[in-house]
Amino acid sequence: MKFVGIIPSRYGSSRFPGKPLVLINGKTMIQRVYEQTKLELEHVYVATDDKRIENEVKKFGGNVVLTSVNHESGTDRIAEAATIIEKESSIAFDVVINIQGDEPFIQPEQIEQIKSCFEDPKAEIATLIKEIDKNEDIFDANKPKVICDKNMNAICFSRSPIPYLRNTNKSEWHSKHNYYRHIGMYAYKSEILQSLTKLPQSSLELAESLEQMRWIENGFKIKVKETSFDSKGIDTPEDLKNIINK
Repeated sequence: MKFVGIIPSRYGSSRFPGKPLVLINGKTMIQRVYEQTKLELEHVYVATDDKRIENEVKKFGGNVVLTSVNHESGTDRIAEAATIIEKESSIAFDVVINIQGDEPFIQPEQIEQIKSCFEDPKAEIATLIKEIDKNEDIFDANKPKVICDKNMNAICFSRSPIPYLRNTNKSEWHSKHNYYRHIGMYAYKSEILQSLTKLPQSSLELAESLEQMRWIENGFKIKVKETSFDSKGIDTPEDLKNIINK
C-alpha cells in the first residue's frame, strides 16, 4: 500500500499564536514534526493556509501545500491537501495519515502501528489508543476515553469516563477495569477521507466536541491499535516548557 503523511499546520492559535514556528533547541516545531515523520514515511507534506509556515517548510527542504483558509476542521484541510498532492505527484495514495502538527516528539513507531491497521482489508479509518495508568486520567475531560469491540473497532469516544463502573468506588475504577484513552493520530483510506468531508456535523459530535463521533454515527468503522507511546501535544507555552524540562 502507498501511504502519505500530511501534517496540518495553522499559524493562528488562541492559546499559542505562531506555535508551528516556535524554536525547540534550534529547530521550529513544524520542522521537528516533519523530520520525525520522515523517519517512517517516504511521502510527507505539510498542509497550511499561512505563507509564513509555507516559507519555513521550504527553508528546511520539506514538502508543503497551501490550502484554503476556510476549513472548519483538520480533516477538511487534510482532504484538500491529499487531492492537491495526488494531482501534483501523480501518485494514487491508498492511505492518508493525519500527523498532528503540535507533536514534535512523535515516535516513528506510532506511525508504523497505525499503518499496520490496514493489514485488515476492511479497515476504513484507523487511530491509536493507550491504556490509562493513572486513575485521575479517567475523569480528565481533556483526555477522551475509548471503548472498543472484540475486533478492535471503536464503539464510542467520550470525554466522560466510559464505561461507568456501577457499585464501585470511583477511586478504585483504575484497578477494576482496563480504561483506554485516545491518542490523536488518524489514518484514512483515501476514498473514505473524501467521503468524511461531505458529512454534516452530528449531535454526538457537537455534544462531545469530538469529530470522530460524526464518523461512527454515520456507520464508518474506526480500527484501533494499542500503543505504549504517549501523546505529547503542545497547546500552550506552558506545555512546551513542561515537556522540555522533563
